[in-house]
Amino acid sequence: MRDRVYSQARPHIVDFAFDQQVADVFPDMIRRSVPGYETMVPITGLMAARHLQEQGLAYDLGCSLGATSLAILQQNPNPGIRVVGVDNSAAMIEGARRGVADSRASFLMQDVCDTDVNGASVVVLNLVLQFIEPAQRLPLLTRIRQQMHPEGLLLVSEKVSHEHSELHGFYVATHEAWKQANGYSALEVSQKRTALENVMRIDSESAHEQRLQRAGFSRVQQWYRCMNWASFMAAP
Repeated sequence: MRDRVYSQARPHIVDFAFDQQVADVFPDMIRRSVPGYETMVPITGLMAARHLQEQGLAYDLGCSLGATSLAILQQNPNPGIRVVGVDNSAAMIEGARRGVADSRASFLMQDVCDTDVNGASVVVLNLVLQFIEPAQRLPLLTRIRQQMHPEGLLLVSEKVSHEHSELHGFYVATHEAWKQANGYSALEVSQKRTALENVMRIDSESAHEQRLQRAGFSRVQQWYRCMNWASFMAAP
C-alpha cells in the first residue's frame, strides 16, 4: 500500500508512532525513506544466518513487520534454528505474524528494553536505538552483551549524525531530496520531519562505536554506510 500518511496538511503534528496506519504502509514507507534499506536488510539477514549454528537462536529486536527475521530464515535452511521477533507495537507484531509463515519464527509483543536474549547467537537491532531513550541505550546493550552467547554477534543499523555540521547538513538535505525523488512531496517530508523530532534522536558513528565498547563488545566494526545511515557489527 502506498504511503500517504503525511500527504494532507495537518494543523497540528503529533509525535510519530508505529500504529496501525503506519503498519499498513510500512514496507513502502521505509523503502522510500531509508537510503540503502534494500541492501541493509538482506545483508544483515545473511550475516546473521551465517553466524547461527544448526540449533542457533536469533533475536530481531524492534522487528516491525519481520523483514529482517524473514531475511535470516531465508538464508539459513536448518530446521533447528529459531528467530524471535520482538516489538512493542501490536500492529507491527500482528503484521509480522501474518507475513512470516515459517514455523521457526515467533513474534513477541514486548518492550525490547525488557526482553531477555539469554543464549542468543545473534541479536539484531535494525533502526531501533534511535527510538529508545538515550539513557536506556547503554543498559540495553550491556544486558544484550551479558545474556547472549559468548561467541554471539550483534548487528546494529541506525540513522547517524556527522560530527562535522556542514557535512551533516549536506547529508540531511540530500536525504530529503532523495525522498522527494521517490515521490514524497515537500509537505510530506516536512510534516514527517516534525513528527519525528521528539521521538527519533540520533547519535554519531563514534558515539555508537564507543557505547558498544562500553557495553562490553571488544570487536566493533562498521560494515555499511549510505549518507546518514550506518550499520555496525559487534562481538564480545
